[in-house]
Order: sequence, then C-alpha cells, then structure tokens
Amino acid sequence: MGEDFLHVAGLVQVSVGNATMRPFLLVGIENTERRRDMTGPTEDPEDRKIAPHVGGSAAFREFLAKELMPEVRARYRTTEETAIVGESLAGLFIVETFFLAPEMFDTYIALDPSLWWNREELVKRAAERLKERTGQSTLFIATSDEKGIVEPAQRLVEVLRKDAPAGVHWSYEPMPAEGHGTIYHPAALRAFRALFKPAG
Repeated sequence: MGEDFLHVAGLVQVSVGNATMRPFLLVGIENTERRRDMTGPTEDPEDRKIAPHVGGSAAFREFLAKELMPEVRARYRTTEETAIVGESLAGLFIVETFFLAPEMFDTYIALDPSLWWNREELVKRAAERLKERTGQSTLFIATSDEKGIVEPAQRLVEVLRKDAPAGVHWSYEPMPAEGHGTIYHPAALRAFRALFKPAG
C-alpha cells in the first residue's frame, strides 16, 4: 500500500472493466528492506553504498516460489498463468529472475530496470544465459529518459535481438517523454494491454 499497489490495482480494475485486458489476481508485496530484497550480489563497492544490506534477491525469490505463490494458489481460484511487474530496483529483480529462474513466471515486466547493478553483470552474461534457455517466456522492458538506466537496457535489447531463442518473446518500449518517477503508470498500462489481451 505504501508504494505502487493502489495505482496498479486501479489499472487492472479499469482495464478488466473496459475489456482491454483479461482478469488477473493482483498480489502486492509490501517490502521490509527493498534494497536488500531487490538486488543480487555485487562486486562493486559503489553499489554497497545504497543501503546497509544488499544482495538478498535469491532469498526473496525463494520466498515467492516456496511460500507466497503456493499460499495464493491455496487461498484463491487461480489459473496456471503467472506474471510479475516492477520498476527500478524491482525491475532489476524481474530481469534477474527472468535469467536465473525463468520457470517461475510466464511474463516478466521490467520498467526502468536498474541494470547498472554490479557493473551490468546481468547484461554482460545475458547472451550465455539465453543460450541455455528452454521453454516459453515473455519479457517486456520499458525505459524512461533516465540517464544510467536507458543505456544498459538498450545493451540488453541488442543481446535479445541477436541471441534470444525462439521460446523467448520480448519487446522493448522506449518512453523518452517519461522520467524515472513517472514511467510506472503509463508503461504498465501499455504492457498490460499488449500482453494480457482478453481471449477471443
């Protein structure tokens, strides 16, 4: 509730109501230590200056897979379809999960992802990780005009263009009219309409 849940819930409610996306059960996770949970390990001492604790993304991903997702399935009537959306450091977590645990979700939506983390390690290792991919998944990336965010995202897009296997569906939406603080709402709306069209 303290971050983006309300406006994303509003997007889903209105979009389902006007039939521009299919119904989804939206789960928001209120973070206790965002910079710890959204970041992977880093070798860059500059990265470690952003918070007392960083590098906890593997533990957070395990919580999602082993505790949260089974609990949601047990409590609610769900389908097999899964998706995850986030911005900035949460976008970094989403791209990391796309590469390290591709079976967790069907669709990954990363808005202004902080791919500069750990000297762009995710971008630098993207080609080799894509070569190991099997199965189907979708990655949607959108970027604002934020310097330091756009450049590594564009480098990742070049790798995807060259090396993405047939099962990896991806799209990139540059949104230079938006800033880092304004991109979430318009980019999420664009992603939901493009990726979650109603059946039929």
